Amino acid sequence: MKVAAIQHDIVWLDRDANFARLEPMIREAAAAGARLVVLTEMFSTGFAMGDEWASRLAEPRDGASSQFLREVARSYGVWVAGSCPELASEASLPANTLVIAGPNGEMHRYEKIHPFTYGREDKYFRAGSGHLTVDIEGLAVSAFVCYDLRFADHFWALAKTTDLFIVPANWPASRAAHWTTLLNARAIENQAHVLGVNRVGTGGSLQYGGGSRIVGPFGDCLAEAGDEEAILFAEVSHELVAETRAQYPFLQDR
Repeated sequence: MKVAAIQHDIVWLDRDANFARLEPMIREAAAAGARLVVLTEMFSTGFAMGDEWASRLAEPRDGASSQFLREVARSYGVWVAGSCPELASEASLPANTLVIAGPNGEMHRYEKIHPFTYGREDKYFRAGSGHLTVDIEGLAVSAFVCYDLRFADHFWALAKTTDLFIVPANWPASRAAHWTTLLNARAIENQAHVLGVNRVGTGGSLQYGGGSRIVGPFGDCLAEAGDEEAILFAEVSHELVAETRAQYPFLQDR
């Protein structure tokens, strides 16, 4: 399966502008044969946390951002994923929710388990509590978001039933080396593909340097980006994961 990671800038708290920016990039990825297209964390708003932004940030479940994902998935006949701030009806805070939309109207959600406490994300977002793995055309895809990347035990818990981990992020340029190292580590230690897609540009007071990459199950870099907007493509497969694990049966020794 061909997958695509869209590394993009984000217009601060302007959903319509971001939808307009991303739709042609998704169309391009689909036209190039991608079956799964992954956008960044908070693709429609930016990481706009703070008392001055809170009232404009959250949107209801099945709000504008998830509707956008559903519509482009249907329009271009592909799976599309990205995270957005969804507020469930019974909750007091939104969750940083990775929505995966399918071409036939399928909708799957993963709520980020680890809010970034150093950045006060836990003040404005509630933590999720469950994992998500979705069968996408025979490929087992497990979802995490940004800061989750630092918690290897969650990846380990899903490793044996995962072919591809996707990790949308807003990862600051100041910690770019951590981003690259951890993506590589999660692929190598779990013998699975890892797709990490990060934003570029400036959001709030932070600079984002991109560095998106797709890593194979033996740790080889299949595609990588610099610090500009880009679309990354790579071929991933269940068969390659199975072959790697059969040749090097590391997981059974945990």
